[in-house]
Amino acid sequence: MSDPVDQAAFRGALSRFASGVTVVSTVHEGVDHAMTASAFTSVSLDPPLVLVCSHKTSRFHDAVLASGVWGVSILAEEGRDDSAWFAHRGRPLEQQFAEIKHHRGSTGVALLDASLAWLECETVAAHDGGDHTILVGSVVDAAVREGPDDPLLYYRSHYGTIVRSPESEKTVYGGSQ
Repeated sequence: MSDPVDQAAFRGALSRFASGVTVVSTVHEGVDHAMTASAFTSVSLDPPLVLVCSHKTSRFHDAVLASGVWGVSILAEEGRDDSAWFAHRGRPLEQQFAEIKHHRGSTGVALLDASLAWLECETVAAHDGGDHTILVGSVVDAAVREGPDDPLLYYRSHYGTIVRSPESEKTVYGGSQ
């Protein structure tokens, strides 16, 4: 067996992976639960599947497992304060959406208005992931907000946004292959 990975180096390496920022929400027994998550990604286009990782000791974890439905708000830059709020442990559970502009999706979950897009999911699998559970969701509804197009990003414990290059992989290589 090899030596354990240096935890500081591991965390440092992961912090150098820039990611988008989401707020994932569920509702269980009439109570909204939410968390900020950068551990979110697409899994499959056909069928449409996504995944998010939830820390096993969080309030959100047990609620989302029990409810079986969850929403993903893919945050715009204007959602920075919302992201910070839902990343804060110990916030009051009962009124955590009181100051957050949001709407309800078709599954009943709260979706944040300061977002570029929204997904609603039904859990199709839950996998052990060490101190997290990897939740795979079948996307049952999706919407895109037209207008602002500046994503909220996270890199090395700081929020940011992108500076667009005039070129993309499509212009550099002449289209998709």
